[in-house]
Amino acid sequence: MDISVRHDFNQVLRVNNQFPLKRARLSQLQINLGYLCNQACEHCHVEAGPKRTEMMTWGTMSKILEWAGKNNIQSVDITGGAPEMIPHFREFCDRFIKLNIDVTSRCNITVQYEPGQEDLVQWYSDRKIRLVCSLPCYSKENVDQQRGKGVFGKSISGLQAFNKVGYGRDKDLSLDLVYNPVGPHLPPSQAELQAEYKSRLKKDFNIEFNNLFTITNLPVKRFEHFLKRTGQLASYEQLLVDNFNPSNVEPLMCRHLISVDWQGYVYDCDFNQMLEMPLALTGRKQLWEINANQLKNAPISVAKHCFGCTAGAGSSCSGALT
Repeated sequence: MDISVRHDFNQVLRVNNQFPLKRARLSQLQINLGYLCNQACEHCHVEAGPKRTEMMTWGTMSKILEWAGKNNIQSVDITGGAPEMIPHFREFCDRFIKLNIDVTSRCNITVQYEPGQEDLVQWYSDRKIRLVCSLPCYSKENVDQQRGKGVFGKSISGLQAFNKVGYGRDKDLSLDLVYNPVGPHLPPSQAELQAEYKSRLKKDFNIEFNNLFTITNLPVKRFEHFLKRTGQLASYEQLLVDNFNPSNVEPLMCRHLISVDWQGYVYDCDFNQMLEMPLALTGRKQLWEINANQLKNAPISVAKHCFGCTAGAGSSCSGALT
């Protein structure tokens, strides 16, 4: 395969008899409430931070709730930024729960120490909301390097607070952790790293959790800027291409979910959202402007960043794919 073909994701799919990439039945919405965050992580593909002002309004939330209730959505994955910092976040979650839609919140752990979030741990526990929490390493040096000085200590205290109310210990209170590589390389074996995390966190801090998800950093937004500054973009992109694994195509997260941005516009995934690549079928549309039944078997918008999700063991919001 010549070099131009190997760097074209659609061409690689074609060579592997997997072109075009198409949607399965829609079951999940991943909803980005905005880019406001109490952290500004080096790898963040949405470039979230304390100075961002983009935030979803209650009007947009209401339209999403109505659409989800009418279209047999089974689960929602709520993210940001730090979604808890967005006004109406709690009411938004409560309305989904009333619709019998499972709620997952992408929590950075340290948000519980922000003003107005003092009861957040108990609030989550009372509703049995599934938590997926970022912890890029079990060592202070690596976490503070990627997420900011002092974040590791707050993260450990925050996880202990979640454990205290039963998260990671009780069967109805799921607490999963997320690992992102600190540098431009693929994650290690998810199973092996999970065992190491469980051992070290239990021994050092008496922390327990359910699953560890390893997620590949995609060369998008802030992480792409870092790679350019350090002269590593081309080599990292080559690494992703060289490690393309066709077994990861079928279970890709973009096949069964839609990513919704803070204004209600829809994309095939959170990364496409940041690159402003709308759904191939509909073009730039808001969620309530599309028909969910028409999405099955619809083509998915892809580009070179998609090699990040198919490299090695694969990567999704629920970790490795194979």
